[in-house]
Amino acid sequence: MDNIRDQNTDHLLTPRNAALLLIDYQPMQVNAVTSADRARVVSRTVLLVKLAKQFGLPLVVSTVNASADESNRLIPALRNELCGIDVIDRTYINAWEDIRFRTAVEETGRRKLVIAGLWTEACLTFPAIDAIADGYMVYPVVDAIGGTTVVAHKAGLRRIEQAGAVPTTVVQFACELQRDWAREDTAEGIVGILREAGVFPRMD
Repeated sequence: MDNIRDQNTDHLLTPRNAALLLIDYQPMQVNAVTSADRARVVSRTVLLVKLAKQFGLPLVVSTVNASADESNRLIPALRNELCGIDVIDRTYINAWEDIRFRTAVEETGRRKLVIAGLWTEACLTFPAIDAIADGYMVYPVVDAIGGTTVVAHKAGLRRIEQAGAVPTTVVQFACELQRDWAREDTAEGIVGILREAGVFPRMD
């Protein structure tokens, strides 16, 4: 595949043109999600991080106001996966208004931003719209996010889609990055991740 399509200029997501942004996966935010099964949202988000690590994507991770409440830091499931990655704690609801967050995104050098955040109607919607306004392409991962109500979640997604965001899912993201099973350096890892997602049968 690498000899056919340039991964830097490809119009689809590739390991070389995309970055993953994770926003506000904290106990308080997770516990307020009612638009989807919370455990499934968390498990899908963990798989999303595993995919990004498998393909070497840059990750930008942020929490909101965690410094004011240590019990509301990044959830343990993600802390385990993100060991060694700096978490940008901010006070702004809109992460894009935090200069450290925006600078971290700019420093990835990537113009395609895959975003997952809680909640859909606020901490995902606002930075997504701002990033689009700044010329980025934005891809919300719809099965790794959630809102405080179904109505709020759907309204948030509609708003960012109208602004130009392109929705994706964890499995679609995996397949889009892998693209060719002949890419043996990542194929085995991706099959394992897809098994965790329930796409392929487990071998045990």
